Amino acid sequence: MPSPYHAMDVSWQHAQADFQLSDFNGKPRRLSDFRGKVVMLFFGYTHCPKVCPTTLADLAQVMRLLGKDANKVQVLFVTLDPERDSPEILAKFVPSFDPSFLGLYGDAQATARAARAFGVSYTKQYDKHGGYTLDHTDGIYLLGITGKPLLLSPYGQPVDMLVQDIRLLLAIGR
Repeated sequence: MPSPYHAMDVSWQHAQADFQLSDFNGKPRRLSDFRGKVVMLFFGYTHCPKVCPTTLADLAQVMRLLGKDANKVQVLFVTLDPERDSPEILAKFVPSFDPSFLGLYGDAQATARAARAFGVSYTKQYDKHGGYTLDHTDGIYLLGITGKPLLLSPYGQPVDMLVQDIRLLLAIGR
């Protein structure tokens, strides 16, 4: 039977995925803190030249299109660059797309554990001036209201398809 979702079902692969990180206010966070809401989880970094800001802008558009249902959805941005992405930087950057968005961070080990739990890879690419960018897996995880990972939406998936998937997740209460 074909999936009713546009995004790929990754439940089998990430059924036990979780994290122990902090939000930009310093509050410890786990996925279970967001039960009862659909979660859009995205791994990236604030110095990202294109993919991360584009994705966050798309997620802000999703929230606008959801209308009153947006209060049943939480966007979480997990930084893959805790070296540069301080809580202060995350607090300015992430909510600039939508005030409800939360930026999460951890030390290098907590970041690596969270990324590994969701199959996200990332590698520093140094430039000749000593700076760096991160090559990283892109995509948005959509988690049902029980907090279990369900879907992976690829980078660049049309916003209306994300909205449809979120409405389905809200309707079935998974």
